[in-house]
Amino acid sequence: MNRQTQASVSSAEVFLDTLVKLGIRHVFANAGTDFAPVIEGMLAARDAGRPLPKFHTIPHENLAVAMAHGYYLASGEPAAAMVHVTVGTANALCAIMNASRDQVPLLLFAGRTPSTESGHAGSRNANIHWGQDSFDQGGMLREYVKWDYELRAGQPVDVVVRRALDIAMSEPRGPVYLTLPRELLGDAAPAEIGEVRPRPAGSIPAAPDAAAISRAAQWIHAAQFPLIITATSGRRPENVRLLSELAQRFGIAVSYPGEPGARDVNIPSSHPMYLGQYPREEVSTADVIVALDSEVPWWPSVAPPGPDAKLIHIAPDPFYSRYPHRGFAMDLAIAGMSTAALRMLGEALAATAAPHAAGIEARRKKISAIAAGRAQQRQKTMAEAANRRPIHPAWVAACVNAAKANDAIVVNELGVPMELLDLQLPRTYITTSPAAGLGFGLGGALGAKLGAPDRQVILIVGDGSLMFGNPVAAHHVARADGLPTLTIVMNNGRWHAVHRSTLGMYPAGRAASAEMMPLVELGPAPDYAAVCRACGGHGETVTEPGDLPAALQRSLAAVGRGQAALLDVIVASAGP
Repeated sequence: MNRQTQASVSSAEVFLDTLVKLGIRHVFANAGTDFAPVIEGMLAARDAGRPLPKFHTIPHENLAVAMAHGYYLASGEPAAAMVHVTVGTANALCAIMNASRDQVPLLLFAGRTPSTESGHAGSRNANIHWGQDSFDQGGMLREYVKWDYELRAGQPVDVVVRRALDIAMSEPRGPVYLTLPRELLGDAAPAEIGEVRPRPAGSIPAAPDAAAISRAAQWIHAAQFPLIITATSGRRPENVRLLSELAQRFGIAVSYPGEPGARDVNIPSSHPMYLGQYPREEVSTADVIVALDSEVPWWPSVAPPGPDAKLIHIAPDPFYSRYPHRGFAMDLAIAGMSTAALRMLGEALAATAAPHAAGIEARRKKISAIAAGRAQQRQKTMAEAANRRPIHPAWVAACVNAAKANDAIVVNELGVPMELLDLQLPRTYITTSPAAGLGFGLGGALGAKLGAPDRQVILIVGDGSLMFGNPVAAHHVARADGLPTLTIVMNNGRWHAVHRSTLGMYPAGRAASAEMMPLVELGPAPDYAAVCRACGGHGETVTEPGDLPAALQRSLAAVGRGQAALLDVIVASAGP
């Protein structure tokens, strides 16, 4: 569609054409009465031979946004979700919180209940058009999106959508929200239009300050035990190599934050400088700590850095200004992209490395010895779990490591400890965001499969989180869209996080001695495997540790045949 023909078509058709021009290949949609112009526009585009994004019919909005989230993490490409006015936005809100805190760019579009009561083809013609009206539809999610807006009469929808994507893709990235009144979508596109020039979406990221990087390099060279703590630097795949080389060459330890730990593979789990998740002793004793793309690098109330440690924070926004309260100590706050920061830091360290060669070698030996000991302990933990009953999470991790492909994507929502997983390659790990809105895993896994269709996708998820994820809707989408994944349900029959948190706060309290702790039990459990089978999938229940490896092989074989699979694994602390 060119500029001369745009004015002769509806704004809905221009909207669809703009998505194609901007490279949005997938839209996860949950439709309502506000979608009428979009549906008509889709059919008009098909009749005219114009390309369209792939629209996926998703039976729940939380699932739709989680799929867009997982698709981005697996592919690096933004996607869109489209929902029905206020009610659809409300159902999508938890998933938008997750995307916001995980700095995931996605476009959330919502209809707007008609504002006219008569006089237009799109005017109100159902009771819901009064009941679903609101004074400020965007207000319900404004705190969690980078930008929200409502298309106005006379405005070119292509320019508005381009702006939405630019804001979403500019660092720090995040979701945006655009409401589209159905009267305006059904109207002819304005004759005066903007020009959407072809270019990459978003602004070019700012480079870190060279003087600040030089000072950080001086501190690292002078350190006895420097430590990099990172949560998401590996979201850009080249960073995995850069961080691996930097750590090995200059003797710098690398660790992940506390639970849930890293949200990406930032360094191979077998790397000799990798110390695992939140090594509290090293956090407390390190004399230089670099918090790299890490909003919560340590827990001040549990194991803070030493008072004399030099603390360096590097991120596009090292203050994470969208967090209301965040008081982490720092001596140097460097704004910029981690890719540029790692390259610049490597160059600065190399330029001044010669006088520090002996210190670098001593650090390298010390850190590698600690890392080797931790790796041996992890292997011992998994081996000792092989015969434990009920099935232990460490044994599930060991069996997954043995069964999965090297490039498989593991989606982990309160499933197993990340540090027990064998993760060597970029974009092979996805987990819940710091917002921890439960129910992400099922949609995240489906989106990841869409973004990486030739790779295994394995979801390891708690039973409570599974229920939050709308499993019937998710299994239906897996079948309808041909997205076979393996779901491993860690069925312990309770809200384990609530149980553990209560014992952590009151270790000698009433809850610790109670026969049954209130508000945590989830029994009697549904037959999760049967639910998957009812939706055309392969489902099994596993109670014996010795049966798990074979069950995994059968399930992965089903996935290989194009069939979704679910293993309901009865694990430690399961109820009756």
